[in-house]
Amino acid sequence: MRKLEEVLEDWEAVIGLEIHAELTTLDTKMFCGCKLEFGAEPNTHTCPVCLGMPGALPVPNRAAIESIVLAGLATNCDIEKHSMFYRKTYMYPDMSKNYQTTQGPVAFCMRGHLDLDVDGAAAKERIDLDGLDVGESRGNVTRTETGYTAHVGITRIHMEEDAGKMVHIGGGEGRIAGATHSLVDYNRAGTPLTELVTEPDLRTPEEARLFMQKLRQIYLALGISDCSMEEGSMRCDGNVSLRRRGAKEFGVKTELKNMNSFKNLHDGLAYEICRQAEVLEEGGQIFQETRHWDPSAKRTIVMRVKETADDYRLFPDPDLAPYDLTDEWIDSVRAKLPELPDQKAARFEDAFGLSAYDARHLVEHRATADFFEACMELAGADAAKLAKPVANLVINDVTAYLNAHEGVQLADTPLTPARALALVRLTAEDAISSKQAKEVFAAVLDEDKDPAAIVEERGMKQVSDTGAIEAVVDAVLAANPDKVAQYQGGKTGLIGFFVGQCMKEMRGQGNPKLINELLAKKLG
Repeated sequence: MRKLEEVLEDWEAVIGLEIHAELTTLDTKMFCGCKLEFGAEPNTHTCPVCLGMPGALPVPNRAAIESIVLAGLATNCDIEKHSMFYRKTYMYPDMSKNYQTTQGPVAFCMRGHLDLDVDGAAAKERIDLDGLDVGESRGNVTRTETGYTAHVGITRIHMEEDAGKMVHIGGGEGRIAGATHSLVDYNRAGTPLTELVTEPDLRTPEEARLFMQKLRQIYLALGISDCSMEEGSMRCDGNVSLRRRGAKEFGVKTELKNMNSFKNLHDGLAYEICRQAEVLEEGGQIFQETRHWDPSAKRTIVMRVKETADDYRLFPDPDLAPYDLTDEWIDSVRAKLPELPDQKAARFEDAFGLSAYDARHLVEHRATADFFEACMELAGADAAKLAKPVANLVINDVTAYLNAHEGVQLADTPLTPARALALVRLTAEDAISSKQAKEVFAAVLDEDKDPAAIVEERGMKQVSDTGAIEAVVDAVLAANPDKVAQYQGGKTGLIGFFVGQCMKEMRGQGNPKLINELLAKKLG
């Protein structure tokens, strides 16, 4: 099978996403008063309504509808004032009613979009940018200095209730294949669930990954879901088809079901693109089907032939009246919109002079954005001067630490904004070198001490006295006349030798910047 970059030279991938997010910050289910609680004892949060018992009547959760309208406003959607709930046939045992309550052709939120900033390694998957100048557009992409911006349409965000959970016993990796029997937990059945459907505007697995990451940031900022992919409260289905470059007609699509991590979404789509290309290039046929991504085997597996709209047999739910939203109510929801990640990133650029890259990476997680902002508040008049080094500390060192310690929250570590700012000041004032700063950062987290105390205890304070450094530089040059002659004869790489000798004489406490400056001056 050919590699992705080779396949994309000949084929264009057409990708659309369906992203489901449970409204986990609510107290109760979508149409009943059962409690929402992850990890509760099986079948302890059920009632006649969410189990679909005869005669039980559903009542819509007003807070859930407010949450989905918030999601729509945050993703540039039009909010439809008149919509209604439908029944969708669902013939699987994890929904005892045999149907899901969902929305029909008109959802609460329609016709939205998000813009993706794609740069670095992520931009390399898009191979059709040749000839585009910065600021120039082609299709839904606009070239930028560091990559491109992709405009991705959102068809709709609709509300439906989630299904229950199946637990397969006796099969490999908890899957139905090979299982001896299955258990059903209906606690999750009836959980309010938003489903966002994109237009087929995505062209690379990286774009798909970035879209889902951005949506997760928005939902977390809105506070409507915990977006835990590990616990299943956010998951994604990816639809992908191929067409020859330059062709206009869509190919036959397959659907990858229930992607539960950004990496799985990227890798599953990448594999499926390569698989489809291989089938088509060998004269085979792609079938419209639902497939499962197996991350251990690194391949997709057929689950079932894809259902069509006719299979769902949608019809208006006779137990739920049409829903009408007033302008006044929509405006009241709009007033609750917080500062969204893109807005926060733009503010960081304007207020602190950060690059778009740094600002965007700071707001990827609410914790790092809040941490950076707390540092800037403490910095006061020095905020603009210290913003870049603080951003570097957060984006590189803090993020690396959190990635290496899965499950650890930044707020639970010994690193406070005051300590981070103190560490950055020590480096900015040349009290310690950047290399020493790495050591101090690690010690703060390991020993729960202030940076200044660690520097004092370890005798790390850097010598920046020009007179003292000049004396050492003179002594090193006098002791190595042959190396001086070689340097002045063209072997300028020897500068590293001289710096090393000076640092050795000063027991690693000399200011390397001053040492380099003095050496350059004296070696002429």
